[in-house]
Amino acid sequence: MVISVNDYKQIRQRYLNGESQRSIAKSMGISRNTVKKYCEGENVPWERKTPEREASVLTEDVLDFITSCLEEDEAEGLKKQRHTARRIFDRLVEEKGFEGGEFTIRRAVHEIRGKMPQAFVPLQFDPADAIQVDWGEATVYLNGEKTVVNLFCARLCYSCRPVVLAYRRQNEESFLDAFVNIFNILGGTTARVIFDNGKVAVKEGFGAHARMQEGYSALSAHYGFDAVFCNPAEGHEKGLVEGLVGWARRNICVPVPKVTDMQDLNYELLARCLKYENHKIRGKKATVGEMFQEEKRFLRRLPPYIFETAKCMNVRVNAFSTVRFKTNTYSVPVKYVGYEVSVKGYPETVEIYYKGELLSTHTRLVGKNLFSYHLDHYMPLLRQRPRAIFDAAPVKQNIPPEVLEELKAQKKHDNVINLLEHFAAKTAEAKPVISDPVIVRPVDLHQYDALRIGKEVN
Repeated sequence: MVISVNDYKQIRQRYLNGESQRSIAKSMGISRNTVKKYCEGENVPWERKTPEREASVLTEDVLDFITSCLEEDEAEGLKKQRHTARRIFDRLVEEKGFEGGEFTIRRAVHEIRGKMPQAFVPLQFDPADAIQVDWGEATVYLNGEKTVVNLFCARLCYSCRPVVLAYRRQNEESFLDAFVNIFNILGGTTARVIFDNGKVAVKEGFGAHARMQEGYSALSAHYGFDAVFCNPAEGHEKGLVEGLVGWARRNICVPVPKVTDMQDLNYELLARCLKYENHKIRGKKATVGEMFQEEKRFLRRLPPYIFETAKCMNVRVNAFSTVRFKTNTYSVPVKYVGYEVSVKGYPETVEIYYKGELLSTHTRLVGKNLFSYHLDHYMPLLRQRPRAIFDAAPVKQNIPPEVLEELKAQKKHDNVINLLEHFAAKTAEAKPVISDPVIVRPVDLHQYDALRIGKEVN
């Protein structure tokens, strides 16, 4: 029997709270076999399904526009010349090309106007009750290059134990990957996760009206937590983590970290967070580490099934033996030209599979319309078309210019092929990270068949 995500979440939460399988099955009107299948988290109802996600109409740009209109009214001080919700909606349509409904804007204006930023309620949490999360930015040196990275910051609300991870992008893959890693680091999950209204988590709406994206909905069901969203610009609703973003910048990122790659950066971040356990927060009864050990006993256990965080899609390999994923292009072995393959995009890597077999792993490219070629993928074709070697994009991207000049001095194609095969084998074994790939127009290697028999080619 296939169940919905909401049913799965209810089964997981009730089972984690100690209710028997028989009781759950009886009250929900489903079979005990179904409850037994899903209660431990070993199986998930959405496996092998690729959800389609809609874009939110209440983007950050739209909310900023509404806020700026209301702030303009306050600055002018004219009681009878203020923006109405209808006027804001009309301006959004005219100036921003807004395609949502008027009621959506009316609701947003009403909630933003009804804020009380001067009034704060002291917050107190029980052990394992909640964790607060947020995104922030910091500047680091990656392999000698000044780079802005995204910090995913999390903090347990009871013990204040922090976890900070760095990612290149604030996308769904990074968002889900961060949660899985944080839960593994902490050794369990909380009953609630408090977050803002980022588009990686919210399909539409905000605060109490937010509708979760399918990926985040599946994650919350699998780990058995309730997702709580803050109202726009209400930083005090997640004040611990707002402070954590600033703390991470000032303490972990000063002086500016100089690391070789993202993995080294995350090692440094996690080490600094672990050191923070020795800190005692004013007003707390013990150190962060001591309170975390107390809280850890109440964390909910992790499910056996490893949650898939990748962005998955099926594509067909083109004539250049490449596939396109998220505006960039990645190579596969030439024998798979014309085949349909599966692509999994993770925060730092792209994996390509055919019928469950891993064909290729690439460092995920940062930017648009970039190419990542593995030289060994093209060696069978280059052996057949040796005159294409020095114009081939995979060769130019993987062989240093000075080495190419030495290869051009070789008089025999066999010597060139042997040297290329040796170089391709070494690079395939080392799997280097290409941080700045050469952008070369793809070459149609089949054109060289005509050259070999003396025909003209375009």
